[in-house]
Amino acid sequence: MPTAEQYLKPEVIQTVSRLDLRARFIVEGFLSGLHASPFHGFSVEFSEHRRYSQGDDLKDLDWLVYAKTDRYYVKKYQAETNITGYLVMDLSSSMAYTYRQELTKFDYSICLAAALSYLMIHQQDPVGLFTFDEKIRHSLPAKSKRTQLGNILALLSKLQPAGPTEIARNLKSIAAMTRHRSLFMLFSDLLADPDPILDSLHALRHRGHDVIVFHVLDEAEVHFPFEGMVDLREPETNENLVLDADGIRQDYLEALQELRERYRKECFAASVDYVPLNTSMPFDKALLEYLSQRKARF
Repeated sequence: MPTAEQYLKPEVIQTVSRLDLRARFIVEGFLSGLHASPFHGFSVEFSEHRRYSQGDDLKDLDWLVYAKTDRYYVKKYQAETNITGYLVMDLSSSMAYTYRQELTKFDYSICLAAALSYLMIHQQDPVGLFTFDEKIRHSLPAKSKRTQLGNILALLSKLQPAGPTEIARNLKSIAAMTRHRSLFMLFSDLLADPDPILDSLHALRHRGHDVIVFHVLDEAEVHFPFEGMVDLREPETNENLVLDADGIRQDYLEALQELRERYRKECFAASVDYVPLNTSMPFDKALLEYLSQRKARF
Protein backbone atom coordinates (compact mmCIF):
# COMPACT_ATOMS: atom_id res chain seq x y z
CA MET A 1 0.00 0.00 0.00
CA PRO A 2 1.42 3.44 -0.89
CA THR A 3 2.75 5.58 1.94
CA ALA A 4 1.46 9.11 2.49
CA GLU A 5 4.61 10.54 0.89
CA GLN A 6 4.06 8.47 -2.24
CA TYR A 7 0.79 10.26 -2.85
CA LEU A 8 2.86 13.28 -3.83
CA LYS A 9 3.86 11.39 -6.98
CA PRO A 10 1.67 11.87 -10.07
CA GLU A 11 2.03 8.24 -11.14
CA VAL A 12 0.58 7.11 -7.81
CA ILE A 13 -2.14 9.73 -7.44
CA GLN A 14 -3.52 8.89 -10.88
CA THR A 15 -4.59 5.49 -9.51
CA VAL A 16 -7.01 7.26 -7.12
CA SER A 17 -10.26 7.93 -8.94
CA ARG A 18 -12.00 10.37 -6.58
CA LEU A 19 -10.76 13.94 -6.67
CA ASP A 20 -11.51 14.55 -2.99
CA LEU A 21 -9.31 11.60 -2.03
CA ARG A 22 -6.57 12.75 -4.38
CA ALA A 23 -6.60 16.15 -2.69
CA ARG A 24 -6.51 14.68 0.80
CA PHE A 25 -3.75 12.21 0.03
CA ILE A 26 -1.58 14.87 -1.63
CA VAL A 27 -1.93 17.25 1.33
CA GLU A 28 -1.45 14.57 3.98
CA GLY A 29 1.56 13.22 2.15
CA PHE A 30 2.99 16.69 1.92
CA LEU A 31 2.41 17.58 5.57
CA SER A 32 3.79 14.27 6.80
CA GLY A 33 6.98 14.95 4.88
CA LEU A 34 7.63 18.33 6.45
CA HIS A 35 10.00 18.37 9.39
CA ALA A 36 8.66 21.72 10.52
CA SER A 37 5.49 23.24 9.19
CA PRO A 38 6.01 26.71 7.68
CA PHE A 39 2.69 27.82 9.16
CA HIS A 40 1.74 27.77 12.80
CA GLY A 41 -2.01 27.84 13.05
CA PHE A 42 -4.22 30.85 12.95
CA SER A 43 -5.33 31.58 16.48
CA VAL A 44 -4.94 35.15 17.64
CA GLU A 45 -1.84 35.46 19.81
CA PHE A 46 -1.38 38.02 22.55
CA SER A 47 1.75 40.07 21.88
CA GLU A 48 2.10 43.13 24.13
CA HIS A 49 0.38 45.94 26.00
CA ARG A 50 0.20 49.62 25.30
CA ARG A 51 -1.28 52.58 27.17
CA TYR A 52 -4.97 53.21 26.67
CA SER A 53 -5.79 56.00 24.22
CA GLN A 54 -9.11 57.74 23.76
CA GLY A 55 -11.15 55.86 21.18
CA ASP A 56 -9.77 52.41 22.04
CA ASP A 57 -12.35 49.71 22.57
CA LEU A 58 -12.96 49.32 26.32
CA LYS A 59 -13.38 45.56 25.96
CA ASP A 60 -9.66 45.35 25.15
CA LEU A 61 -8.64 46.82 28.51
CA ASP A 62 -6.55 44.45 30.63
CA TRP A 63 -8.13 44.69 34.06
CA LEU A 64 -5.48 42.49 35.67
CA VAL A 65 -2.79 44.97 34.65
CA TYR A 66 -4.99 47.81 35.93
CA ALA A 67 -5.34 46.06 39.28
CA LYS A 68 -1.55 45.85 39.60
CA THR A 69 -0.56 49.27 38.22
CA ASP A 70 -3.69 51.41 38.65
CA ARG A 71 -3.23 52.39 34.99
CA TYR A 72 -5.22 51.54 31.92
CA TYR A 73 -3.49 49.30 29.38
CA VAL A 74 -4.92 47.82 26.22
CA LYS A 75 -4.06 44.31 25.10
CA LYS A 76 -2.58 44.41 21.64
CA TYR A 77 -3.22 41.42 19.48
CA GLN A 78 -1.26 40.25 16.49
CA ALA A 79 -3.76 38.40 14.35
CA GLU A 80 -2.92 36.67 11.12
CA THR A 81 -5.57 37.76 8.69
CA ASN A 82 -7.02 35.00 6.56
CA ILE A 83 -5.89 35.16 2.98
CA THR A 84 -8.49 35.11 0.22
CA GLY A 85 -7.35 32.84 -2.57
CA TYR A 86 -8.58 32.25 -6.10
CA LEU A 87 -7.68 29.27 -8.26
CA VAL A 88 -7.45 30.42 -11.90
CA MET A 89 -7.65 27.52 -14.35
CA ASP A 90 -6.69 27.69 -18.04
CA LEU A 91 -9.13 25.56 -20.07
CA SER A 92 -7.21 25.71 -23.37
CA SER A 93 -7.08 22.53 -25.44
CA SER A 94 -3.29 22.44 -25.13
CA MET A 95 -3.76 21.62 -21.44
CA ALA A 96 -5.19 18.23 -22.48
CA TYR A 97 -1.85 17.10 -23.88
CA THR A 98 0.14 14.18 -22.53
CA TYR A 99 2.90 12.15 -24.12
CA ARG A 100 3.35 9.16 -21.85
CA GLN A 101 2.12 10.30 -18.43
CA GLU A 102 -1.26 9.13 -17.20
CA LEU A 103 -2.06 12.67 -16.10
CA THR A 104 -2.45 15.38 -18.70
CA LYS A 105 -1.29 18.89 -17.92
CA PHE A 106 -4.87 19.69 -17.01
CA ASP A 107 -5.26 16.59 -14.80
CA TYR A 108 -2.06 17.54 -13.01
CA SER A 109 -3.32 21.11 -12.52
CA ILE A 110 -6.69 19.87 -11.26
CA CYS A 111 -5.01 17.62 -8.67
CA LEU A 112 -2.83 20.48 -7.50
CA ALA A 113 -5.74 22.93 -7.38
CA ALA A 114 -7.83 20.41 -5.42
CA ALA A 115 -4.99 19.94 -2.92
CA LEU A 116 -4.59 23.69 -2.48
CA SER A 117 -8.36 24.02 -1.95
CA TYR A 118 -8.23 21.30 0.68
CA LEU A 119 -5.31 23.02 2.40
CA MET A 120 -6.87 26.49 2.32
CA ILE A 121 -10.23 25.35 3.66
CA HIS A 122 -8.39 23.45 6.39
CA GLN A 123 -6.67 26.73 7.29
CA GLN A 124 -10.05 28.50 7.22
CA ASP A 125 -8.93 30.63 4.30
CA PRO A 126 -11.63 31.68 1.84
CA VAL A 127 -11.01 30.21 -1.60
CA GLY A 128 -12.78 30.74 -4.91
CA LEU A 129 -12.36 29.61 -8.50
CA PHE A 130 -12.15 31.15 -11.96
CA THR A 131 -11.94 29.13 -15.17
CA PHE A 132 -11.38 30.55 -18.63
CA ASP A 133 -10.64 29.81 -22.26
CA GLU A 134 -11.44 32.63 -24.68
CA LYS A 135 -13.61 34.10 -21.94
CA ILE A 136 -14.34 33.47 -18.28
CA ARG A 137 -16.46 30.31 -18.02
CA HIS A 138 -16.93 29.89 -14.27
CA SER A 139 -16.67 32.15 -11.27
CA LEU A 140 -17.12 30.84 -7.72
CA PRO A 141 -16.95 33.50 -4.99
CA ALA A 142 -14.38 32.85 -2.29
CA LYS A 143 -15.72 31.18 0.87
CA SER A 144 -14.11 29.38 3.79
CA LYS A 145 -16.99 27.07 4.72
CA ARG A 146 -16.38 23.34 4.57
CA THR A 147 -19.08 23.04 1.91
CA GLN A 148 -16.98 25.24 -0.37
CA LEU A 149 -14.48 22.44 -0.83
CA GLY A 150 -17.23 20.22 -2.20
CA ASN A 151 -18.41 22.98 -4.52
CA ILE A 152 -14.90 23.53 -5.90
CA LEU A 153 -14.11 19.84 -6.32
CA ALA A 154 -17.47 19.18 -8.00
CA LEU A 155 -16.75 21.88 -10.56
CA LEU A 156 -13.11 20.91 -11.08
CA SER A 157 -14.06 17.29 -11.71
CA LYS A 158 -16.40 18.30 -14.55
CA LEU A 159 -14.01 20.59 -16.41
CA GLN A 160 -12.74 19.66 -19.85
CA PRO A 161 -10.09 21.70 -21.68
CA ALA A 162 -11.04 22.57 -25.25
CA GLY A 163 -10.40 25.30 -27.81
CA PRO A 164 -8.18 28.38 -27.85
CA THR A 165 -7.52 30.62 -24.86
CA GLU A 166 -6.97 34.28 -24.02
CA ILE A 167 -4.81 34.25 -20.90
CA ALA A 168 -3.90 37.92 -20.67
CA ARG A 169 -7.34 39.34 -21.42
CA ASN A 170 -9.03 37.07 -18.89
CA LEU A 171 -6.50 37.83 -16.16
CA LYS A 172 -7.20 41.53 -16.59
CA SER A 173 -10.95 40.84 -16.43
CA ILE A 174 -10.48 38.82 -13.25
CA ALA A 175 -8.41 41.64 -11.74
CA ALA A 176 -11.22 44.09 -12.48
CA MET A 177 -13.82 41.73 -10.93
CA THR A 178 -11.98 41.29 -7.63
CA ARG A 179 -12.25 44.18 -5.20
CA HIS A 180 -10.37 42.89 -2.19
CA ARG A 181 -6.69 42.06 -2.07
CA SER A 182 -6.33 38.37 -2.85
CA LEU A 183 -3.89 35.66 -3.80
CA PHE A 184 -4.34 34.40 -7.36
CA MET A 185 -3.01 30.98 -8.26
CA LEU A 186 -2.78 30.61 -12.05
CA PHE A 187 -2.54 27.13 -13.58
CA SER A 188 -1.52 27.27 -17.23
CA ASP A 189 1.00 26.01 -19.77
CA LEU A 190 1.41 29.65 -20.87
CA LEU A 191 1.51 28.64 -24.53
CA ALA A 192 0.85 32.13 -25.83
CA ASP A 193 2.70 35.38 -26.42
CA PRO A 194 4.44 36.15 -23.10
CA ASP A 195 4.30 39.93 -23.50
CA PRO A 196 0.56 40.44 -22.82
CA ILE A 197 0.59 37.69 -20.17
CA LEU A 198 3.35 39.46 -18.25
CA ASP A 199 1.48 42.74 -18.64
CA SER A 200 -1.62 41.15 -17.11
CA LEU A 201 0.40 39.78 -14.19
CA HIS A 202 1.71 43.30 -13.59
CA ALA A 203 -1.89 44.55 -13.66
CA LEU A 204 -2.84 42.10 -10.90
CA ARG A 205 0.11 43.24 -8.79
CA HIS A 206 -0.71 46.89 -9.48
CA ARG A 207 -4.13 46.30 -7.93
CA GLY A 208 -2.47 44.96 -4.79
CA HIS A 209 -3.02 41.25 -5.42
CA ASP A 210 -0.47 38.52 -4.83
CA VAL A 211 0.12 36.02 -7.60
CA ILE A 212 1.58 32.54 -7.95
CA VAL A 213 2.06 31.28 -11.50
CA PHE A 214 2.14 27.50 -11.79
CA HIS A 215 3.66 26.98 -15.23
CA VAL A 216 2.57 23.40 -15.96
CA LEU A 217 4.15 21.62 -18.93
CA ASP A 218 4.13 18.00 -19.95
CA GLU A 219 7.25 16.01 -19.21
CA ALA A 220 7.85 15.62 -22.96
CA GLU A 221 7.54 19.37 -23.53
CA VAL A 222 10.34 19.91 -21.03
CA HIS A 223 12.72 17.11 -22.06
CA PHE A 224 11.79 16.66 -25.76
CA PRO A 225 12.31 12.87 -26.00
CA PHE A 226 11.32 12.64 -29.68
CA GLU A 227 13.60 11.16 -32.35
CA GLY A 228 13.64 11.14 -36.15
CA MET A 229 10.84 12.64 -38.21
CA VAL A 230 7.84 13.50 -36.07
CA ASP A 231 4.38 14.83 -36.91
CA LEU A 232 3.36 17.38 -34.31
CA ARG A 233 -0.08 18.99 -34.09
CA GLU A 234 -0.85 22.42 -32.71
CA PRO A 235 -3.82 21.66 -30.39
CA GLU A 236 -5.63 24.96 -30.65
CA THR A 237 -5.44 25.36 -34.45
CA ASN A 238 -5.11 21.65 -35.41
CA GLU A 239 -2.25 22.56 -37.73
CA ASN A 240 0.29 19.79 -38.33
CA LEU A 241 4.03 20.27 -38.52
CA VAL A 242 6.41 17.55 -39.73
CA LEU A 243 9.98 18.09 -38.57
CA ASP A 244 13.28 16.44 -37.75
CA ALA A 245 13.29 16.05 -33.97
CA ASP A 246 17.03 15.46 -33.75
CA GLY A 247 17.74 18.56 -35.81
CA ILE A 248 15.67 20.96 -33.72
CA ARG A 249 16.07 19.46 -30.23
CA GLN A 250 18.84 21.79 -29.10
CA ASP A 251 17.13 24.91 -30.48
CA TYR A 252 13.84 23.88 -28.88
CA LEU A 253 15.37 23.22 -25.44
CA GLU A 254 17.25 26.53 -25.55
CA ALA A 255 14.07 28.40 -26.53
CA LEU A 256 12.15 26.77 -23.68
CA GLN A 257 14.90 27.64 -21.21
CA GLU A 258 14.90 31.24 -22.42
CA LEU A 259 11.10 31.42 -22.02
CA ARG A 260 11.17 30.03 -18.51
CA GLU A 261 14.04 32.28 -17.57
CA ARG A 262 12.22 35.32 -18.87
CA TYR A 263 9.14 34.45 -16.81
CA ARG A 264 11.31 33.81 -13.78
CA LYS A 265 13.14 37.14 -14.03
CA GLU A 266 10.15 39.32 -14.87
CA CYS A 267 7.93 37.65 -12.29
CA PHE A 268 10.63 38.10 -9.66
CA ALA A 269 10.95 41.78 -10.57
CA ALA A 270 7.17 42.16 -10.15
CA SER A 271 7.08 40.15 -6.88
CA VAL A 272 5.13 37.37 -8.58
CA ASP A 273 5.96 33.79 -7.61
CA TYR A 274 6.84 31.71 -10.68
CA VAL A 275 6.80 27.93 -10.26
CA PRO A 276 7.89 25.87 -13.31
CA LEU A 277 6.42 22.37 -13.12
CA ASN A 278 6.06 19.33 -15.34
CA THR A 279 3.66 16.43 -15.07
CA SER A 280 6.28 14.01 -13.71
CA MET A 281 7.14 16.19 -10.71
CA PRO A 282 5.83 15.49 -7.18
CA PHE A 283 3.30 18.00 -5.92
CA ASP A 284 5.25 19.10 -2.84
CA LYS A 285 7.22 21.85 -4.61
CA ALA A 286 4.03 23.64 -5.62
CA LEU A 287 2.41 23.24 -2.21
CA LEU A 288 5.50 24.61 -0.50
CA GLU A 289 5.43 27.66 -2.78
CA TYR A 290 1.84 28.34 -1.71
CA LEU A 291 2.68 28.06 1.99
CA SER A 292 5.78 30.22 1.61
CA GLN A 293 3.76 32.87 -0.20
CA ARG A 294 1.05 32.77 2.43
CA LYS A 295 3.52 33.14 5.27
CA ALA A 296 5.30 36.01 3.52
CA ARG A 297 2.12 38.08 3.49
CA PHE A 298 2.10 38.58 7.26
